[in-house]
Amino acid sequence: MPLVEINFDGLVGPSHNYAGLSLGNLASASHAGEVSYPRAAALQGIAKMRHNLGLGLAQGLFAPLPRPNPVLLGALGLNAVDETDPAQRRLRASAWSASSMWTANAATVSPAPDTADGRCHLTAANLVTMPHRSQEWPDTVRQLRLAFASAAHFTVHDAVPACFGDEGAANHMRMTTAHDAPGLELFVYGKTGGAFPARQHEQASRAVARLHGLNPERCLFIEQAPEAIAAGAFHNDVVAVANERVLFTHEQAFADPDGTYAAIRTRLPEAEIVVVPASAISLADAIKSYLFNAQLLTLPTGEVGLVIPLEAWETPSVRGWLDGMLASNGPIRRVLPVDVRQSMANGGGPACLRLRVVADPATVDPRFMLDEAKVALIERIVAIQWPEQIDPADIGAQSLAKTVIAARAALLDLLGLEQLS
Repeated sequence: MPLVEINFDGLVGPSHNYAGLSLGNLASASHAGEVSYPRAAALQGIAKMRHNLGLGLAQGLFAPLPRPNPVLLGALGLNAVDETDPAQRRLRASAWSASSMWTANAATVSPAPDTADGRCHLTAANLVTMPHRSQEWPDTVRQLRLAFASAAHFTVHDAVPACFGDEGAANHMRMTTAHDAPGLELFVYGKTGGAFPARQHEQASRAVARLHGLNPERCLFIEQAPEAIAAGAFHNDVVAVANERVLFTHEQAFADPDGTYAAIRTRLPEAEIVVVPASAISLADAIKSYLFNAQLLTLPTGEVGLVIPLEAWETPSVRGWLDGMLASNGPIRRVLPVDVRQSMANGGGPACLRLRVVADPATVDPRFMLDEAKVALIERIVAIQWPEQIDPADIGAQSLAKTVIAARAALLDLLGLEQLS
């Protein structure tokens, strides 16, 4: 059966808002309290999916999770909120968060060629570092088990214990000679002690590798550079991204860059490592522009393309370096800017919005796979049902809650996923 890389994007939910809940995410913090535009955000995400479909790539979709989340509100005793208490209002905002749109944090994925039992394994991320994200994984697992229900081809694991923080594919990369060949899996973890929390625990990564039945000789556990975390690289995918033979990374991404590159080349001699020096693009510019939070893709032509946010293309130092790269004979041959400004303003770029799954598309529940006709139907639902804008002061209003709940229900009905209600 043909194994291909499928990018599953999270549709931006109708409760998309800027509450500034993510400590260490500089973009999220800088836009806290601003008016958000859920309809525009979702349409931008849909346009990115259509863009990738147009490139000839397999494209999937995950639906937004239930928001406001009654389970979290009930567990916190917040069915009624004291509006004079800022802590209660912030916790309520967590229950409204649309952060599941960033499906790079949904799970860690090991394709069948890498695993002992020859099945694709997915482990849901527990996301325990941030309250607004820690609520996601039970509903994420429900969706993953629908999408990847074929026991002959997939195994979906619950999240690892919450004593070890796990942030999913945002701190995991895979390198290989081809998507359907055995790969080298790179698990990137952080250590605490800086101004911002290190969200990925080494033992969570090691647990995932064991659960997936990976060959220890085909795994690397790599420490993220503390200065990258302190600068706002809250996930590794803010400073590095890999695809097949190519690792595209900032010079300051890893605690031991030379040791990391040597270990990769030892296990994968075909590796091509593209390092952007800090003298060309500062760590601050890399993080602000989300250059590395890009989709590094093998196009049907065989070329490697880089789907970047417009913010990266518009940053002078980044644009200058990219122009020079394209003029060289390097492995990345195309740069494809996309507009995901609403997601970017809340701290997530093109790579945050997708989860990579290498599988035969025919083994995936077709309700989660996209074509142009289905994209057009989803686009129409969003244009009609999603709120045009949300002021953080509106969070908690019954009228807005009814609108958000009805919008998600309309989408689930369209997709035939009413059991996720």
